[in-house]
Amino acid sequence: MHNYCIFVLTRTHLMTDITHQDSDLWCLVREGDESAYGVLFKKYYPTLVSYGKSLTAREGLAVDCVQEVFMEVWLYRQNLALPSSVRAYLLAGVRKRIARRLERDHIFKHAQAVEDADFCFHFTPLDEMISDEETRRQVYQLNVLLNQLPPRQKEAIYLRYHHELEIDEIARLMQINPQSASNLLHRGIKHIRGAWVGEFHSLVLLFPLLF
Repeated sequence: MHNYCIFVLTRTHLMTDITHQDSDLWCLVREGDESAYGVLFKKYYPTLVSYGKSLTAREGLAVDCVQEVFMEVWLYRQNLALPSSVRAYLLAGVRKRIARRLERDHIFKHAQAVEDADFCFHFTPLDEMISDEETRRQVYQLNVLLNQLPPRQKEAIYLRYHHELEIDEIARLMQINPQSASNLLHRGIKHIRGAWVGEFHSLVLLFPLLF
């Protein structure tokens, strides 16, 4: 159940505070604040395009779908509820729109549906973490192991690690039940742990949210 916005920050305060909460932005967008909408767009556009490109090799399609999601947010802003996670809401919007487009193309052009696509995700830690050759080797190994996973496991791990979504949010986004989402994460992590070559604490440091 979504909660509706019950407060509005002053525009001056919001635009000068770069650490503002997504919920504050969302409330201002619902009020028609173009500056807040611009901040939300700049904050999430690169992330959403990256996620979209992980779902389809057609970069133009990913970009179009992200732009359409933002257009809908603005056009229907007065009817929007406040989601528990703005990030999860936007990611889900992109995924659903790409899925619909691919399903349409699948019917007319025999293209691949989003559920059958090979999720493309490459783990890239912060630059300061890659300080030596050993760390580079570990990052390379982690990418190899991640890319050995089935697409659904890979996507669940991406959403958990890269976007810090909770199990329930991952489940809603992927349109599965929470237990299935938990199982996807468990199986993926189990594979990575079992195949990891090297000290376990190094894996935990690279991928802390999963342990």
